[in-house]
Amino acid sequence: MPAPATDKVFAGSIPKLYEEYLVPLIFQPYATELAALVASRPVTRVLEVAAGTGVVTRALVSALSEDVSIVATDLNQPMLDLACAVGTRRPVQWRQADALNLPFEDGEFDAVVCQFGVMFFPDKSKAFSEARRVLKPGGAFLFDVWDRIEDNEFAHTVTLALESLLPQAPPRFLARTPHGYHRRTDIERDLEQAGFRMQPRFETLAARSRAATSWIPALAYCQGTPLRSEIEALGAGLEEATDFAAQAITRQFGVGPVDGKVQAHIILAER
Repeated sequence: MPAPATDKVFAGSIPKLYEEYLVPLIFQPYATELAALVASRPVTRVLEVAAGTGVVTRALVSALSEDVSIVATDLNQPMLDLACAVGTRRPVQWRQADALNLPFEDGEFDAVVCQFGVMFFPDKSKAFSEARRVLKPGGAFLFDVWDRIEDNEFAHTVTLALESLLPQAPPRFLARTPHGYHRRTDIERDLEQAGFRMQPRFETLAARSRAATSWIPALAYCQGTPLRSEIEALGAGLEEATDFAAQAITRQFGVGPVDGKVQAHIILAER
């Protein structure tokens, strides 16, 4: 069954909460790792797709020399607007673009980068084909995806809590989309269909997700992602759902600072 259209909507208050809470909670360590991988390659022009609020863009600016040009794109203009407002230490080109139909010529880039965005693409092999098209021969497509939700403890705890709160129609956004594309066989199949012939390189990387209180991950997931739209569509109170999720995190991880596991796959496919 196709994912609901709301799974891809990052608007309203979501971008601000995403940047303030989710970025330090789960995205920053992987952004640093992905940027380091790009910096280990000979690059002069880099494209980022699904840039969100710019966490990887900022990491790329720090990791790459100033003569490397960076183009950062996202389908959701509100996310790009916040990324521009946060800014970078040197200029980058921000551009609204659909990863399934990139507005660039063939072979323009040495690397295409995407952090935790490919799970949202409705046609993944088409998006991968577009990434390959805009790469120079020998260029690299570097991206990461979350591992299964059971290996990402806060997300799993929030999902189980909401299943208990809303048993008739449990909101499954986190399991369905962010954590719904983790099987290596599926990723390899879609890359091959897109024209990547060399065996991709996979690395599974675990990290820690830490917050001062249980309320922070509950707020981050329930209100800083499209899970918010799903909760609201079910007629549930957003604050009630967030508080219920926070209580579940407290029961599992304790009162005060909380510390949970996150895990993702980092993939490198060469053209």
